[in-house]
Amino acid sequence: MPAPKNLAKVEGLLLDLDGVVHVRDKPVPGSLEAIGRLRAAKIPFRFVTNTTRRPRRKIVEGLFALGLVVAEDELFTPASLTRDLLGKRGRAPLLVIHPDLREDFVGVAEGADAVVIGDAGENFTYDALNGAFRALSHGAEFFALARNRNFLDADGELSLDVGGFVAALEYASAREATVIGKPSREFFHAAVEALNVPERNVLMVGDDAEADVGGAMAAGLLGVLVKTGKYRAGQEKGLFTPPTLIADDLAAIVELLLEE
Repeated sequence: MPAPKNLAKVEGLLLDLDGVVHVRDKPVPGSLEAIGRLRAAKIPFRFVTNTTRRPRRKIVEGLFALGLVVAEDELFTPASLTRDLLGKRGRAPLLVIHPDLREDFVGVAEGADAVVIGDAGENFTYDALNGAFRALSHGAEFFALARNRNFLDADGELSLDVGGFVAALEYASAREATVIGKPSREFFHAAVEALNVPERNVLMVGDDAEADVGGAMAAGLLGVLVKTGKYRAGQEKGLFTPPTLIADDLAAIVELLLEE
């Protein structure tokens, strides 16, 4: 696989988790070894995920169970950034999220001057969505932890993600959500800032053409789409800018980087 010329300028990486490092509870073949090679080569990287069903603590514990030791400050999640944002703005939110994720919002006073929506799963009831709609109708700020269209479910099939519910509330309320997670430019820039590397020299590796690669490239990063996880052939054709590279997996990308 030939390496694009601009791959030579990579000084840091952002790595999606589900679909790139692991699929459900199994590592993607070669991914853990690839991450070990990045650490050995002292190439800085951070993990970025749009997962909004599990708190940060459980994500870290799950990675440890796979054999990957990750510090919490190496992991960027929409929930952690949203909590900080709510604190800065002094907002008391109505949380339309999965019960497990409430752990990441402990200490946040709940109210109705902001709506925060994540992947609530079976908790996407009419009452929950209608309550969010009414809060928005009364002027609440609108935050979406992500707006992914779908995710790779435990049965190996794609399932509906939070994006459809965000779109429904936007349509009903005639309001546009502020997206905190990928593909938000602010999300990528927060992770890049932790690398202390210019955006143009950071490579995002993901299996979601729209949220991972398209979002990263729109934010000024390089973007690699891997053919693992929820990747389906031809998804990259919907991107405004083609990916920097389409690769078989994370291991192939790291091999190319270390050859440079």
